[in-house]
Amino acid sequence: MLACVCSAAVFGIDAAPVTIEVDVSFGIPGFTVVGLPDASVRESRDRIKSAVRNSGYEFPPTRVTVNLAPADVRKAGSSFDLPIAIGVLAASGVISTRNVDTVLVLGELSLDGGIQAARGVLPIAAAARRRQIRGLVLPAANSREAAVVSGLDFYPVRSLREAVAALNDPRPVALTADRDGDVTEQVHGDFGDVRGQFAARRALEIAAAGGHNVLLAGPPGSGKTMMARRAAGILPPLTFDEALEVTSIHSVAGLLPPGAGLLRARPFRAPHHTISDIALVGGGPIPRPGEISLAHHGVLFLDEMPEFSRQVLEVLRQPLEDGLVRIARAQRASVFPASFVLIGAMNPCPCGYVGDPRRACRCTPQQVDRYASRLSGPLRDRIDLTVDVPALPPSDLTSDEGGEPTSAIRSRVEQARARQAAREETGGVLNARLAPRALRRACALDAKGRQLLQHASERLGLTARAFDRVLRVARTIGDLNAVERVSADHVAEALQFRGN
Repeated sequence: MLACVCSAAVFGIDAAPVTIEVDVSFGIPGFTVVGLPDASVRESRDRIKSAVRNSGYEFPPTRVTVNLAPADVRKAGSSFDLPIAIGVLAASGVISTRNVDTVLVLGELSLDGGIQAARGVLPIAAAARRRQIRGLVLPAANSREAAVVSGLDFYPVRSLREAVAALNDPRPVALTADRDGDVTEQVHGDFGDVRGQFAARRALEIAAAGGHNVLLAGPPGSGKTMMARRAAGILPPLTFDEALEVTSIHSVAGLLPPGAGLLRARPFRAPHHTISDIALVGGGPIPRPGEISLAHHGVLFLDEMPEFSRQVLEVLRQPLEDGLVRIARAQRASVFPASFVLIGAMNPCPCGYVGDPRRACRCTPQQVDRYASRLSGPLRDRIDLTVDVPALPPSDLTSDEGGEPTSAIRSRVEQARARQAAREETGGVLNARLAPRALRRACALDAKGRQLLQHASERLGLTARAFDRVLRVARTIGDLNAVERVSADHVAEALQFRGN
């Protein structure tokens, strides 16, 4: 007897349908899986046999052939365990095949018949709704995640026996989507704890308002890491569409906390400088999202940036420009979103004290130049704001007066982003992502502003990309100041953060 079960495979952050065909026929007993399965799928045969028997059912003592269609796409992961087991039981007559035809099934089986959580449930649920599939049989641990997608009948199950009962007597469970609350509360700290460093605080506010990249350069202990970790807190809350994207990425990566629903906190990722280029941008035999995609709509913080390998830093250039990363393999190319605010931190020299009046630098001029050159010119060209973070004087450290709180800064950032979203000539895009034509329309300069920018471009030797980035930062400063016209003062402040 033949049975067909609908399931899905995740490629990138999208899901593609996979039809699982199970044929139980007379012949020498055996269990064969075809259709380009990888090792994790081939190993499922022993798990499925044990799960079926330990759930009180008889595994067919005949020849069982499983085909995963389409056969030209490699299938990976343990989420095919449950649909294969359901197909075997449907082909054996334990489950009514007419109920199996209208639902999508996924889940990993334990040897005792229990069902474990699966990766990528949110994009799979979205794909099921697009294809007008009626229901979704899924692990109970993923129910809150899938509930974000409306228009489906949900059958959350904890064991193979529950899955069989749900298919033989379909009774959908009403799931409530948690669309307003924070599932994973992230505490970034308050900017009110930061003493002094007004230039760096202003640069981070501009970066948050327009989505710009920042480089903080200063001696050890000047507060670079402290401020960077608080930068995610001044970003506005995720919109529903942004939260969907962030949750989908974390679901595919297997990083959603148990029982999590829609993520509402802005991502903050701070990888160690020993990270590989594949771990940073994503990849592997079956492409998975890297740190830059996990930081999508949030902050990617690279502490001690020159200590990262040159190869790792250079792979950032294309994602910083395009807001996504394309990973090509022989059979398929995957696209991962990667629109984030990059915050880099570095010391001015290997010992960290060049230019510090209180401590002598032990580095030679050649060592200082070599250290600074670890960040290439093309990469620096993609950083909109560079700010010196000097060591704090003792008077600031002992002062009882705190800085401006995060809530006040976030309020200004939200207002600036609201102005960008309402700007018709740019399509509501953040200033850091403005295309050249939209940039010229949104950043019409007065005569003084044009003259200042022209002179600065000649003196500083700005490239065309750097010229546009100065304009984008000036536009953001104008939005923070609640003015529509970009003036010479806005251009002057943007040039102060241009760096060397």
